[in-house]
Amino acid sequence: MRALVWIIEDTWQATIDDADALLPSEAEITLLHVASTEPETVARAARRGLLGRHPPPPPAPQELQTISDQAARELLTEARARLGRSATLQARRGRVEREVVAAAEHADVLVLARDGDRERLGPRSLGPATRFVIDHAPCQVLLIWPDIAPELRTIPPPPPPGGPAPHPPPRKSPRPGGRNPQGP
Repeated sequence: MRALVWIIEDTWQATIDDADALLPSEAEITLLHVASTEPETVARAARRGLLGRHPPPPPAPQELQTISDQAARELLTEARARLGRSATLQARRGRVEREVVAAAEHADVLVLARDGDRERLGPRSLGPATRFVIDHAPCQVLLIWPDIAPELRTIPPPPPPGGPAPHPPPRKSPRPGGRNPQGP
């Protein structure tokens, strides 16, 4: 079994602990951290906007990337030590959600933690990048609660009677026995 464990700064300890507890001992584990390139892009744009068309050349975005790369290496090293078994370390940069999905291409299982509202059950317990990864992962997904899961009473209430359905009904196939290219 090839397992990819995606770690982020807020929840990495719980993700590692659950991966260690739930993955078989013979699993080939890769620990993944993805750094967003957005801060460097913002820094470049801010320099141009604040300093005119010909800003001085100091490489502020490169400094941010260097700091980010070092932090990722340290986090991955600490995560492998906490895991207590062999694991490949992989640091990527780019659009976080797309990099995670691409890294999961050859994995059998992807382990990740909820990163949104951890006080109540429901869709808001997933951040946008995590939601994208779950929806697009090309492998099985093991989603963990980084803390103790909230009580069932925290589930959002159902819509009022006669209100909109939570999901639209599935579309009918346009031809008998055929698949609908626009829906399930």
